[in-house]
Amino acid sequence: MAEDQIYQALEVLRRGGVILYPTDTVWGIGCDATNAEAVERIYALKKSVNKKSMLVLLDHLDKVSLYIKKVPEVAWQLFEVADKPLTLILPGACGVAENLIPEEETLGIRIPDHDFCRRLIHKLNRPLVSTSANISGQPTPATFSEISGKIMRGVDWVADLSCEGKPTRKASSIIRVGIDGEVTILRA
Repeated sequence: MAEDQIYQALEVLRRGGVILYPTDTVWGIGCDATNAEAVERIYALKKSVNKKSMLVLLDHLDKVSLYIKKVPEVAWQLFEVADKPLTLILPGACGVAENLIPEEETLGIRIPDHDFCRRLIHKLNRPLVSTSANISGQPTPATFSEISGKIMRGVDWVADLSCEGKPTRKASSIIRVGIDGEVTILRA
């Protein structure tokens, strides 16, 4: 994978742009999770009525506590034992754009097992918004070729297919963890 892809994406993200990029699951639409205007652009592009339902990707587990006030102990255990892509919805969101945080003050977090994503997030040094590359209510595209032209035209930069790696082609599992450690499986 060419290093220039990382730097092109970084340049777009740093100026508040929106990118289309591969993850370890499906292709995602993303932006700097601390930039409220960029987050709003993604909601508009997706025609999202359920705002504040996007998650963030981090490059390393030790960064979770930067964006969650008090990480429940069970969350650390779930991240450690996960053997497939896992998003945890955790209480006490902080440090990201306000329009990314729902009323219940939670934040969905995932640590992707994907070289391009991790390197990009590391260099950005901020969480990266991740949401499926589709209009809300439409099926999640499993492959790059299934992404609509409307989505492609609505972003500022599209990653090269050489960055794709070997995705699972299905969305991550989602588990909500409560403040007292209660666990609810939302998507297996």
